[in-house]
Amino acid sequence: MKKKIIIAIVAVVMMVACIGCFTACNKSKSDYETIAEKGYFVCGITYYEPMNYFDEDDSLVGFDTEFAQAVAEKMGLKAKFQVISWEEKFVELNGKSIDCIWNGFTVNEERKGQVDFSKTYLNNTQCVVVKAANLATLNSTDAIEGKKAAAEAGSAGEGAAKELTDTAKVTSVQAQTNALTEVKSGTVDFAVIDLIMANSMVGKGEYSDLAIATGIQLEAEEYAIGFRKGSDMVEKVNAAIDELIADGTMARLAEKYGVSNQLVK
Repeated sequence: MKKKIIIAIVAVVMMVACIGCFTACNKSKSDYETIAEKGYFVCGITYYEPMNYFDEDDSLVGFDTEFAQAVAEKMGLKAKFQVISWEEKFVELNGKSIDCIWNGFTVNEERKGQVDFSKTYLNNTQCVVVKAANLATLNSTDAIEGKKAAAEAGSAGEGAAKELTDTAKVTSVQAQTNALTEVKSGTVDFAVIDLIMANSMVGKGEYSDLAIATGIQLEAEEYAIGFRKGSDMVEKVNAAIDELIADGTMARLAEKYGVSNQLVK
């Protein structure tokens, strides 16, 4: 009888040990552990100047592009970039097809419930863009009320557009550049996009016939990097950002891409 009891006790101990081993071996890795193992993180982006865009040599450049690369270098990693539908950014992030949202991503209370943000790094605001020929008549909130608008789906600009005019009159497009194209073609009366982008593109090149409606002032906002809730990448990236501020890299990048005045102090 004693022998059977001893055998039973040994079996139980072995079972508990096996369960403990199985649990330990199958414990989910943290974001940072997974990323460090593969050697790179993937940034979800859309294309627009001066954040992420292609230069004349067909190389991906921009403030956010080089910023991400500099952070990755500080962490001993590489930064990769994947174009996403901005409207699906949270799906892409939580589905782990990307590791972060890094593309002029505006911080607001609603988004804080869906992602963990890094420290903020650029100041921004939304702005209204119209045809230069219509600037005299569409340069106030009263003037654009009830007018047709375009904005990137899922963006802060889309939210602002719906406050400026009837929701039913807001056309949601895939990218901020598409919103400018809608204004240029005359299908809408105005677009709402990031001021940082507008300063870089509006009134130049193919958008030379567009203008910023400076008579319409919208709320100030800030950019940060969005990570999955609970991600330990936030702490790692924030430490790298501190280093980039201290060694002057952030200031140099801001000057290179014309956003020095927008740097968060």
